[in-house]
Amino acid sequence: MPGRAEGGAAGRGASRRAVALAFAIFTTLLPLPALAQNRPDVEKQFQRWIAGDLAPVAKKAGISEKTMKAAFQGITLNWDLPDLVPPGSEPPKQQDQSQAEFSSPGAYFSEKRLQGLAETGRGLASTYSATLKKIEAVYGVPGEIVVAIWGRESGFGKARMPYSAVQVLATKAFMSTRRDMFREELIAALKMIEQGDVDPATMKGSWAGALGQPQFMPSSYLKYAVDFDGDGRPDIWNSVPDALASIAHYLQKEGWQRGRDWGFEVTIPAKVSCAQEGPDLAKPISAWAATGITRISGKAFPAADLKADGMMLVPAGRNGPEFVVTPNFYVIKEYNNSDLYALFIGNLADRIASGAGPFQAPWGDVGKMLRSDVLAMQKALVAKGYDVGNVDGLPGYKTRRSLGDWQAKNGLAPTCFPDPSLKGKIR
Repeated sequence: MPGRAEGGAAGRGASRRAVALAFAIFTTLLPLPALAQNRPDVEKQFQRWIAGDLAPVAKKAGISEKTMKAAFQGITLNWDLPDLVPPGSEPPKQQDQSQAEFSSPGAYFSEKRLQGLAETGRGLASTYSATLKKIEAVYGVPGEIVVAIWGRESGFGKARMPYSAVQVLATKAFMSTRRDMFREELIAALKMIEQGDVDPATMKGSWAGALGQPQFMPSSYLKYAVDFDGDGRPDIWNSVPDALASIAHYLQKEGWQRGRDWGFEVTIPAKVSCAQEGPDLAKPISAWAATGITRISGKAFPAADLKADGMMLVPAGRNGPEFVVTPNFYVIKEYNNSDLYALFIGNLADRIASGAGPFQAPWGDVGKMLRSDVLAMQKALVAKGYDVGNVDGLPGYKTRRSLGDWQAKNGLAPTCFPDPSLKGKIR
């Protein structure tokens, strides 16, 4: 970490370390704004870190001195970013979970927002219909999926991205809770500049360092960005064809199955256990249908899907919409690792393509438990031999299905979602 005590006699080194330790202890007791008086010293450490720590790593990665000079000309730390850990302070401790830390999944699906995105998305899908057809022909990803992600990520390219990506990434690589990750992204951003894809002044992004209309991190840009308008370089900031094709290329490379939908809202009979969800419990959609699972719309499952794999998904357990999803659902999750994000994109895409509306089943009154209570349930289930995934107080699919399995084995009707009635029962 920058700011290490430098050489000298053992006694002087020990003394300096003692002073540094005392200062660190003192500063950790101060709120971040109180550290502002030390900002000039931290800025100096930042510049030393660029020259002494970052520059050698960048050189090994093929970054020239010319690029380094251009990228960091006038760059200072951005103190307004979240999750910063300045030298002399400690990472924030995990907050005491004294309040509900997750809300009902239904809160994610703002109908007003979805209607607005769908209306704009339909217009843009028409405007760029020829481009989207070419993109689907090349990458196999339907235009409505691409447009839905475009809308969700950057408001169809209209969202304000005011931050210097180099400044954001450098600040976070120097003093954030995930320094290693952001250092890798900073090196990737410097490679973009080195190969002439973008200049530092043009490389604008979000407060997290995500770039352009698709909101790619620099490493994703290097892997997936494509030049689809034929001007010789991928421009995800200003070229709509490049941005849309890059989104499709991302999904294709992550395994998108051409000709398949993302999934279907269904009705799961009470006799069918809800503790069967997850990508690792896939079975042919015909097998799900044989258990009595039907599409809530009343339509039949597409014939082409019957022999292909599908997976049960119950994001609110028995207290909300139920789904059979395809592997493409999990490809969307590669873009943003959230069941609700992928459902949002799927629903928005359906609205854009066919004028669909909200999911038909209502979201129940769930998600008001304390995260610490869910964490206690997870720990108790793990002690009984269940695999709940991440033991973090959040009810992912492994937690939901483990809970449903435990309920069934203990004479309770499986709900596959934590609720207050279960507090203290799982021990």
